[in-house]
This record gives sequence, C-alpha cells and structure tokens, in this order.
Amino acid sequence: MFAGTYTALVTPFRDGKVDEEAFRALVRAQIQSGIDGIVPCGSTGESATLSHGEHQTVISIAIEEAAGRVRVIAGTGSNNTAEAVTLTKYAAQAGADGVLLIAPYYNKPTQEGLFEHYRAIADAADIPQILYNIPGRSAVNMEAETIARLAVHPNIVAVKEASGSLDHAMDIIALAPADFAVISGDDSLTLPLMSIGARGVISVTSNLVPEHMCDMVNAASDGDFSTALSMHRKMLPLFRALFLQTNPVPVKTALAILGRMGDELRLPMTPLRPELRDKLQAAMTEVGLC
Repeated sequence: MFAGTYTALVTPFRDGKVDEEAFRALVRAQIQSGIDGIVPCGSTGESATLSHGEHQTVISIAIEEAAGRVRVIAGTGSNNTAEAVTLTKYAAQAGADGVLLIAPYYNKPTQEGLFEHYRAIADAADIPQILYNIPGRSAVNMEAETIARLAVHPNIVAVKEASGSLDHAMDIIALAPADFAVISGDDSLTLPLMSIGARGVISVTSNLVPEHMCDMVNAASDGDFSTALSMHRKMLPLFRALFLQTNPVPVKTALAILGRMGDELRLPMTPLRPELRDKLQAAMTEVGLC
C-alpha cells in the first residue's frame, strides 16, 4: 500500500506559534517535486511539543494543500494509548491516507504491552496504520515477532524501521505477510534496506532534496542499483550532516539557510552549535544546495 519516498515534514514556528504560511509553502514545494507523500507531525515535525490543537491544524493544512495529489500520512503516535487513539481518529476523519505511530516512549512497555497498544489503536480507527520502530527515541525495540503478530491486523500495513539493524529488518520481512511493507526510517540505510526488500523511505533529507531522494528510491525500486548507489554516494555527506545534532535541528537550520523558513525551535531543542553549522553548510555545498 505504501511505497516510494515520503517526506517527514518539519513544522515551522514563528514567535512561538506554528508558521502556517511557511508550512503551506513547504508542502506545496514537496508536491511540485514529485514526492510520493508527506508525513506531518512526526518526530521531525516536533510533534511532542505540539498542542492537540496545533497537531490537528498541521494535519489539516497538509491534507488541504495535498488535495489528493500526494498521500498524507499523519503522525498520531503517543506514549498514551488513549491519546494516540484520539489523534488517529481525528486524522481518519480529516481525510489522511494513513497514520504513523511511534512506539510508546518513556513508558518502556514489554513486547506484550507494545502489541496491546497498537492493537487498541488499530481496533479503534479504521485507517491504514504504519508502526514506527525507533528504539533510539522510544527506549524499546519492537521485536520482529511482535511486528509480525501486529501485521495480520487489516489496519496495520507497514513499519517504519529505524532500529539501524539490517538483520532486524530481514527478520520482519521473513515473518510478516508478503503485503506488509518495511519502510526505511534512516536515510543513510535506505538503499541497503531496499536491497533486502524494503519498499521506500520516510525521509528527513527530502525536506531539502526531494527530487534526489525520489531518484534514488525509484532506481532501487526498478532494480537499477548502480544508479541508486551513485545517488546514495552523492547524498551521503548530507545524510550524515542532518544528524550532527538531534533531528530536526540540522534540517530546520538548513531550510533557514535556504530562506524557506525560520530556524525557530521549541525547547528542549536548542539551535545548532556554530561549529556544526559550518559542517552542515559544507555538506549542503557538496550536494549543490548552496
């Protein structure tokens, strides 16, 4: 159901509020680039610091601007199951094409707790749902067996895999139904993951170079791994630079350098350190951005 390149959108802020005008411009630029879909209110969108009202506004704007031209996968995850259900129901009613559900962070649930959390959301909201396995942020890794158990639910269609382990991704592919998609959650591992059966990426880098990410993913999807590898090598400095400091600090800084939005963040995120800004600009120059 979900394949290709999806951009994990940043959320622009101005004077402490969501900069709706800048966000609309970012969405329009993504659509014009030929991207397959957009993901508002994910980790890159600083969803943990958005109020419920802001969360709904950002999702609604994305759906309105997309107008059916690209898919919208709304980030609706939470470490509070009831809250995740509420946000997911809202996204379904608003017209999102799917939702992205981060593993419950801070709580450190057992594998059974993870299973029951996701099953409760899938039972409550009739919309395609993508699990999000990112132990670096959630403090717990979803085991392949747990993901495979969830994959039989008709509303659970994919996993955004960001454990950093190719072995883990291979286990998921082996255990889950054939129509269940593994989607890369790490830009630098997208090509390796696609070589073993992943079907695309939810990308930070495509905030900046959506065409390049699409070219790489499309080439890999077509089996042209020589072209895909060339694109991967070209973008590798940028992949690395965008994680010099906690995401989304570097990518918001890069977008500000390009004049597409301000670089305002919400605490506890803080500005990119000056010495890292120099490295980021060097990587941007290397890929032809500035």
